[in-house]
Amino acid sequence: MRVEDFDYNLPQELIAQEPIPNRDQARLLVVHRGEDRLEHRIFRDLLGYLRPGDVLVLNNSRVLPARIYARRARTGGRVETFLLRPLGGDRWEVLVRPGRRAPVGEELLYGNGELQGKVIATTDTGGRIIEFSYQGSFREHLQRLGEVPLPPYIHKKLTDPERYQTVYASREGSVAAPTAGLHFTRDFLREIAELGVQVCYLTLHVGLGTFRPVKAETVEEHKMHSEHYEITPQVAEAVNSARREGRRVIAVGTTVVRTLESAASEAGLLSPGEGWTDLFIYPGYEFKLVDAMVTNFHLPRSTLLMLVSAFAGREKILAAYREAIREGYRFFSFGDAMLII
Repeated sequence: MRVEDFDYNLPQELIAQEPIPNRDQARLLVVHRGEDRLEHRIFRDLLGYLRPGDVLVLNNSRVLPARIYARRARTGGRVETFLLRPLGGDRWEVLVRPGRRAPVGEELLYGNGELQGKVIATTDTGGRIIEFSYQGSFREHLQRLGEVPLPPYIHKKLTDPERYQTVYASREGSVAAPTAGLHFTRDFLREIAELGVQVCYLTLHVGLGTFRPVKAETVEEHKMHSEHYEITPQVAEAVNSARREGRRVIAVGTTVVRTLESAASEAGLLSPGEGWTDLFIYPGYEFKLVDAMVTNFHLPRSTLLMLVSAFAGREKILAAYREAIREGYRFFSFGDAMLII
């Protein structure tokens, strides 16, 4: 399967540069998998597509202030550090810019030197492993010195960093937001629960690997990076009860889809626990747990576009994207939403 089969042309002006004032007023394109039909709605209309007994699963991961700036201890040269994932102790896998300023052995100073880092290794993908030293709490230093990173296609400064967090974000560890959840408000979630929908939260800490471009020529050659997830026994029981009783499991975002499918047995039951997943979902994949999906509009040639194509069919998804472009939908992280049922 060719990667170029998941390409499309997007006018630059449709890449959303900032969130709309009211989260739940984004547009919603409804794709019916079993019919040749699209509907144009707003996000709050999602309530009309939900049923009592549905299980709605969201990702409660919170974005780290993962971008922190340092200076070289020897020369004072500026270095940008982007935290990717903890490796245990005070060691982190990071990206650095410019890389030539961070060779193995380089010592870096953050803030006024209250946080220090030493480059102890390089990674296969060109990153670095840094061991940090400090007094007090690393998280407190990070909150004070770091910035919440935005995707590279967003060029406008975000005035309120909380707009790049979901309203239910509680488990810090992602380097990018699970953006399908950005459309929910606390009031809207309360209305959904009052309808009789069971709202559940799992955790998958989003890594940069999810968003890195697919450089292989064929889909099958691409390798996903691993991301850490956690599923509580309560969430597993809610999902499994729904499956046994013929009620729908609706995933909010591709991160939730990958987590559910990674922890599903061949019999279609969800196992609680934590672990790492590098599951790559593309057309041909047989879904075990997910009955419907809320998602955003994804980059051309991305693994996320391949995932939604696996769920609804490549031609149907690309046709829906062409319709969204004609209708002026807003794309990517701060853009509009899609419901696939």
